[in-house]
Amino acid sequence: MNLGKRGEGYVVIQFVLLALTFIAPRFDNYRFNMLTRGLGLFLLLMGLVIAIVSIMKLGQNLTALPHPKDNAQLVRTGIYALVRHPIYSALIFISFGWAIWNSSLVALSVSVVLGIFLDLKSRREEHYLQQMFPDYASYKKRVKKFIPFGY
Repeated sequence: MNLGKRGEGYVVIQFVLLALTFIAPRFDNYRFNMLTRGLGLFLLLMGLVIAIVSIMKLGQNLTALPHPKDNAQLVRTGIYALVRHPIYSALIFISFGWAIWNSSLVALSVSVVLGIFLDLKSRREEHYLQQMFPDYASYKKRVKKFIPFGY
């Protein structure tokens, strides 16, 4: 799926899904128990920390587009030694955390869609990265996509 020359459409869809997560209504009076809501708050805060650390590590390489900047360098240290797409991981944690904290089944559903979408976006990004960096394939074999030792 190609959504713009540098993937601009991916960014628009990503931000729409994130916004929907945060404005998703609750249609009932049910609240998850405090332990479950605490897990949601933990995921939300963990996602924020991961996002900040990841953004700082990328520095001038940071772009919301799946297409890397023309002068980009491949970052493989710090958090990028644990996962290839920690900012996407962070967005997924933030989205699920918010949905659980707010006991919103609608937001949980949007979070699932966001996770699937970010997986698709990461595939497009990796296509570009493999073209730009010959050693990306070996990095991809060693480091998981979103979750260390998992996926």
